[in-house]
Amino acid sequence: MLGEELNSSYVTERGLIGDRTYAIVDKKTGKVASAKNPAKWGKLFDFRSSFIVPPQDVGNIPPVRVIFPDGTQFFSDQSNIVDNLSNVLLQDVRLMKASLESPIYEEYWPDIDGLAQREKVTDEAMPSQTFFDIAVIHLLTTSTINHLRELYPEGRFEVRRFRPNIVIESTSAEKDFIENKWVGKNVTVGEDIVMKVTGLCTRCVMTTLPQGDLPRDLGILRTTARYNQVHAGVYASVHKGGTIRRGDLVQIEG
Repeated sequence: MLGEELNSSYVTERGLIGDRTYAIVDKKTGKVASAKNPAKWGKLFDFRSSFIVPPQDVGNIPPVRVIFPDGTQFFSDQSNIVDNLSNVLLQDVRLMKASLESPIYEEYWPDIDGLAQREKVTDEAMPSQTFFDIAVIHLLTTSTINHLRELYPEGRFEVRRFRPNIVIESTSAEKDFIENKWVGKNVTVGEDIVMKVTGLCTRCVMTTLPQGDLPRDLGILRTTARYNQVHAGVYASVHKGGTIRRGDLVQIEG
């Protein structure tokens, strides 16, 4: 569903507390529902979800409020939420917490030069007992967003298309894919948090889908593929957790 913007959160070894704790699962196939297969699950971007109260304890994650496309609201602990989700999504689904040993989602690859597949839907594995694609943290800088805007001014490059956990505002006016040089380095946030950049983030069809007032635009992914081998942002693991707040200083080390 659409992301939720936060002013603060607690970062654990599993990422931001509560992140991707819940998911919708197709009862028929057992696969995790994802807008990465938009023909089947594109309607997910018409939904919003947020925690009823901010999560404080990894072992006691609170229910979430789900806002449906027509504005009606249901809570994840309501008995009728599953029937209503199934009716709107036109699929028989269940809502569950991350507990699957071998979670899988489907990914559609559009016909764009540079992608590993073309015009194909593939099964992709997720880390065990999580709903993460690959890593627990995704970082993106304003330098990358601004550079993409220069390369394709007709496109609306906004952070919400890329769904990062943490947006880093670059201190310089440099417009480039600066995160490319961070792989293998440590990122410190504030006084406590230490993360290690584990790899570049390969983008997918989700960046091209309509979200709110953002239109469908394959040019978003095509530009990323043409100028940076389909990468925008980086993945990271958490070495030391702590509270993260909007405005915290971010430093790259090593």
